Amino acid sequence: MLTWIIATAVGAALATALYGVREQSELGRLVPVVVLRAIALILLFALLFDAPSGRRRVPSPVIALDVSESWLRGGDSALWRRARERARSLTRDSLWLFGDSIRVGAVSDLPTDHSSASTAVAERAVSSGRPVILITDGEIDDPGSLRELPAGSRVEAIVKPATRDIAVVSIDAPRGAVVGDTIEVQVTLRMGDLPGMGGSLTIQLGSASVARSVLDSMPARSEQRKTVRFPVGSVDGGLALAAIVQTAGDSEPGNDTLGTTLDVTRAPGAVLVSSSPDYDSRFLLPVLRGAVSLPTRAYYRVAPNVWRGEATLTAVSEAEVRRVLRSAPLAIIHGDTAVFGSPRTATTGALMLITPPGVPTGEWYPAAAPASPVSAALSGIAWDSLPPIDASARTPNGEWSVLAATRARESDRHSVISGIERPRRVVTVGASGFWRWHFRGGASADAYAALWGSIFDWLSEARADVRAAVPAEGSVRAGEWVRWRQGASADSAVVAVLRRRGDSTSVDSILLKFGADGIAESVAPAPGNYDVAVAGGSALLVVNASRELLPRPPAVVSGSVGRAAVAGDAPRLRDSGWPYLAVLLALCAEWLVRRRIGLR
Repeated sequence: MLTWIIATAVGAALATALYGVREQSELGRLVPVVVLRAIALILLFALLFDAPSGRRRVPSPVIALDVSESWLRGGDSALWRRARERARSLTRDSLWLFGDSIRVGAVSDLPTDHSSASTAVAERAVSSGRPVILITDGEIDDPGSLRELPAGSRVEAIVKPATRDIAVVSIDAPRGAVVGDTIEVQVTLRMGDLPGMGGSLTIQLGSASVARSVLDSMPARSEQRKTVRFPVGSVDGGLALAAIVQTAGDSEPGNDTLGTTLDVTRAPGAVLVSSSPDYDSRFLLPVLRGAVSLPTRAYYRVAPNVWRGEATLTAVSEAEVRRVLRSAPLAIIHGDTAVFGSPRTATTGALMLITPPGVPTGEWYPAAAPASPVSAALSGIAWDSLPPIDASARTPNGEWSVLAATRARESDRHSVISGIERPRRVVTVGASGFWRWHFRGGASADAYAALWGSIFDWLSEARADVRAAVPAEGSVRAGEWVRWRQGASADSAVVAVLRRRGDSTSVDSILLKFGADGIAESVAPAPGNYDVAVAGGSALLVVNASRELLPRPPAVVSGSVGRAAVAGDAPRLRDSGWPYLAVLLALCAEWLVRRRIGLR
């Protein structure tokens, strides 16, 4: 309306001024031409401002229905049926279904999507310019996207009644272990809308229950982390490791179990032997286990001829340490590297030798990472911000240097870590005190993990998995992507055959295409344990129930949402043809009237 007022005022004033200046003495008989000129100018200014040409028309809203599995948590489908009927009653044209994706189609009897993503709804609604009525249970994964809906949109949240529900959220366990090892598993539990009254947590390895823990009562919407230790036993191979929680009055059994994969072997894939245990030898182990994902053992000499296993500190004979060290594909010898004689004859696999300096030679500061097979992983480290280390004055022998250091900020720089690749991969470390990086935390701890992780990665590459492909993670959830790591095969495309345990008819073949990083992805199958057959061997894949079954509070409530413009708020003048014709007619009529009254 304001644009029309401005156009009318400016057009009328300009038309009056033009004729008033030129023909002031005969203004009375010029009223028709002034009016016609004013009409033409008013329309021109209205076109310039793109003024509305009619009443505001609000487009009908689109109905979007959440079709995620969270509707069925608790085993009651009454709310889902209510939401489905509500959506059908509101729909006038097409019904949008959203969850894993957005699509148009008929509503199924039960929801099946494994997520509740609403971003695609907002994007499509903005492109169509129509408001949306979004029907959901309130558990939206990305509620912030609803602000981008067109104005006039609203949410109808049909919230579930409060129930007692305890779920296993995550399980942290090593990927590999050796027969007879004792491992530690950390399980995170989450309570639903009502407080729990206690229960039990059972750890199952394969078909056997290996540990059981009593649970205390938990407040509503709280989380609890339980740590369980247990011996692996004598069965080797790929085993399913599952955490199972039980409590009275639990409303949803589908989230009570969470599984992962544990690869149990007869011999360790990596061994650390330390004749002089210190912080360095202690902090190396978590990085080693995280970097190579191999069953790892560590042995410490606590007195002459007295060795202890790292996991339980039980006594181990020196002969056993020698035997395990000799057969390990990756060996780290810390302290006296000649404790078993020549270190290169003590083991046949890839080797790291760490020799702490016997006599302090002053503070050495990390300075640079020269060109080496691992330098790319160290390129982002700010060396001048790291704590000093203790280094020997003698440079370790090697073909290339991993880390160079300077003494007391002087210019006498030399290598403290070096390596060779042939006849086998060997890294020699002539320094200690790297634990200070880990203690400081932050960027220093990241640098510690990057340095040792890249070295362990390079050493373990010599022991490529004979299988063409293996799952990169121990477990995934339904609806997520399965990441695969390339093995010994040089082929960029590998066929994997998945057979679901307990169902001989469930067989599926997938084609894995690996990129330059050696990683491929595929969509996770239905929940269950799958035997994976690839060239060179087999593996185990554990697929758990989707995250939609985990208890969580509603992220949105019923009400108006959206701030984007609605398409077609009102028809615009430029979109019509009649204003242009009216301007031409008004100007032509003005010319005829001017000629009639004797004006040129």
